Amino acid sequence: MRLSELAYDAFSPDPNIIGITADSREVSPGYLFAALPGVAADGAKFIPQAIENGAVAILAMPGVEASVPVIQDDNPRRRLAQLASRFFSRQPEMIAGITGTNGKTSTALFTAQLWSMLGHEAGSVGTLGAQANKYERPLIHTTPDPVTLHETLDAMTRSGVTHLAMEVSSHGLAQARVDAVDFRVAAFTNITQDHLDYHASFEEYFEAKSRLFDTLLNADGVVVVNMDGEGADDIVALARKRGLSTIKTGANGEDLRLVRCQPHMGGLEIDVDVWGKKYNIDIPLIGGFQAENVLLAAGIAIAAGARAEEILPLLPNIKGARGRMEQAAEVAGAGVFVDYAHTPDAVATALQAIRPHARGRVIAIVGAGGDRDKGKRPLMGKAARDHADMVIVTDDNPRSEDPAAIRDYVLKGCPDAENIGDREQAIAAGVAALSEGDVLLIMGKGHETGQKVGDILLPFDDAEVAQSAVANRLKELGR
Repeated sequence: MRLSELAYDAFSPDPNIIGITADSREVSPGYLFAALPGVAADGAKFIPQAIENGAVAILAMPGVEASVPVIQDDNPRRRLAQLASRFFSRQPEMIAGITGTNGKTSTALFTAQLWSMLGHEAGSVGTLGAQANKYERPLIHTTPDPVTLHETLDAMTRSGVTHLAMEVSSHGLAQARVDAVDFRVAAFTNITQDHLDYHASFEEYFEAKSRLFDTLLNADGVVVVNMDGEGADDIVALARKRGLSTIKTGANGEDLRLVRCQPHMGGLEIDVDVWGKKYNIDIPLIGGFQAENVLLAAGIAIAAGARAEEILPLLPNIKGARGRMEQAAEVAGAGVFVDYAHTPDAVATALQAIRPHARGRVIAIVGAGGDRDKGKRPLMGKAARDHADMVIVTDDNPRSEDPAAIRDYVLKGCPDAENIGDREQAIAAGVAALSEGDVLLIMGKGHETGQKVGDILLPFDDAEVAQSAVANRLKELGR
């Protein structure tokens, strides 16, 4: 593709562009290099290296000059998204963007499952990577950089995907990674404290989330809102300001209203009122908040064109997401569960949700990641103390920080908790403490298969470690 065709502008010379990247180390001959301004370094400093590696064009802020043609733009991040969407031009015909603090992954996977049950070629993009029937790709970030994102969307479309449920992170929205995605539906889960290591304030965090609704969603798109989530009224107000249609779900919803939610050992029995029609449904998911996620997913499917009478009967066939209230093992009449909860609200929600499934005590294992929002750490500890009968504080992904110092932060919120730094030992201690009817909830890492310590990613899977601990206890019991 010629640069003029890619950038919608005239250039002389007009080189042929065979690739795009914002990483000068990945530049090959024929590439366009996006010299993006950053917090740690200015991409313009790497232009000479990029040209030496074969870059034939540059994207940069105004005023930057080079020995090759330069696309100058006041917002090069947004321009990069536009260029990437032209270079990788195909997108699924129906894309639903899902944002919020908690519940994005489950909602995206549930939505994709519902579409698949309706016969569509459906997929999802998010924390668990890009997944579809004939396509799979791991992703480093929930919302990848624009080049990776549009390359993925293009590949998924070529594989046959027509319906895509996509998690949209605050980082992705703030950095314009998704500014060229053709969103037909936008959904909101909730907003609680998170990522304040990146965003200057909670207000800035919420403003980033809001871009999906007030800026990026198509003018004829539909907004689907979990009305039980914090911030729901603000999102509805944004939709109303743009004249967008809305579907409101949850116990406080008007369209897909959750009338009753009764937990039982195998899941949840729910009663739902959908525009006056009543449904009684049993869903095989643990945790009352999953009812919110399921109804939000149903609302997305309806917003995308399905009929309610098609969607609601499919809900009993929904399967839970890996690492989201996932039952890892059972021992001595007690259950061991793994969940990704890594914010104060998510910890409280997960523990409150699992309480009705326990006949005995709720034991919580909690930790906090390094190089992330420090303010949430004691709040996570307090949430665990307030909603569990026994708390063990352990290491999560300490990254470059001192693990003991991170635990001390968490322990400020639960000073009576056990402090066991080694995560494997902490899980073993939790399993050893179980009695009949108890529930152990291991929080923080969910689906992750590694633990980041310093610059090293060590193999670690909470579910596998829990299963090993259970096997060892069964040996001790002679079973």
